[in-house]
Amino acid sequence: MLKETDLTPTTFDRIATILEKDFRAERSLIQPSTGLADLGLDSLALMEFVFAVEDEFELRIPEDRLDPREAGITLQRLCEVLDGLVAARPDSATKSK
Repeated sequence: MLKETDLTPTTFDRIATILEKDFRAERSLIQPSTGLADLGLDSLALMEFVFAVEDEFELRIPEDRLDPREAGITLQRLCEVLDGLVAARPDSATKSK
């Protein structure tokens, strides 16, 4: 498992930006160790957040990789899943945002 300092900064920064701009999450809450349930989002907003992340990264997060309703999922875990999915894309070497 990665430590907080091993996160890809761009992945976390992009997620933090979504949380701040689109969901008005308090910046002090947006830390790698913060659980999704601790962001102050209701269940609908949490699902909308996941959809916004999927749109930002142009991918779909399979529920078997990350179910946002599951207790204990942190922003760090979300970053790890996203980094893995991006790296596994056939076009990841040629596609840039």
